[in-house]
Amino acid sequence: TRYEPRMSGKLWIAAAVAAVGVVLFAARAPKDLGGGTYSPSWLTITLFTSSVSDYDNTVYEKQYKGPLKVLVICTEKANLTMANGNKFFTGNHPVEALVPMLHMKAAGFDFEIATPTGKSVILEQWAMPTKDEAVLSLYNRLKPQFDKPHKIEDIPTSLKGYAAIFIPGGHGAMLDLPESEHLGKLLRAAHARSFPTFTLCHGPGTLLAAAVGAGEEPFAYDGYKITVFPDSVDKLTPYLGYLPGPMPWFVGEMLTAKGVEILNNDVSGATYVDRELITGDSPLAANAFGKLCAEALLDKFSS
Repeated sequence: TRYEPRMSGKLWIAAAVAAVGVVLFAARAPKDLGGGTYSPSWLTITLFTSSVSDYDNTVYEKQYKGPLKVLVICTEKANLTMANGNKFFTGNHPVEALVPMLHMKAAGFDFEIATPTGKSVILEQWAMPTKDEAVLSLYNRLKPQFDKPHKIEDIPTSLKGYAAIFIPGGHGAMLDLPESEHLGKLLRAAHARSFPTFTLCHGPGTLLAAAVGAGEEPFAYDGYKITVFPDSVDKLTPYLGYLPGPMPWFVGEMLTAKGVEILNNDVSGATYVDRELITGDSPLAANAFGKLCAEALLDKFSS
């Protein structure tokens, strides 16, 4: 009689757990795009993105019918170099850009898009809600502007012709905008005249540009209260495979050093209004944030 060894129940369980561990390890590894560049892991894209947004199609009774546009300032760079040298393939988050814009559009406002040097806007296409008809429709309508935006330096500091500044989030907002002297001039001008300014998630990091070229002038947003993507989560996400390494710097830490008070320490969809500045903490805030922006514009500009 031939003896055929059989695996015990405990060994089967151990083998199954090991197999699951291997699968989870592979699933949470950032996706290697080559050249030291990575996008988020399959696991984190599954957990943290959706094929549809939470845009709720709010109907605004008041409608703006004038010529003023919302100035949308975006990044034109894609790769954020992490502390370990790996590059994160990022850009502006499409939900954080397009859902608020849907609300402002529903209130009657149109848009003009700008990047630092007029190069094409970079969006995190891996976060695009591919089954959201409203988001995709607006994206396709604005794609010519995303492809050929204005240069920030060509925007007058008088902000003539504009109703507000909107800066979407996404880690890409940390790349070129916080150091932009031209953006700094616009933000200081906007602050000086209480001009509506909207930003969410990592977008508030772009407010740091207000210090660029300001000399001894006090930081424009010193004493402001905001919601923003929390540093604590950015410290966690490399372990989940969302980021391919530790962050090179932290938005909250830098803003706090400038006198900004951060109200949230988690991601809950929180928003906040402080004078002319409206902020939100993450993509979860995009819908509520967009409504706040639309309502603020209608309160200011509709008769």
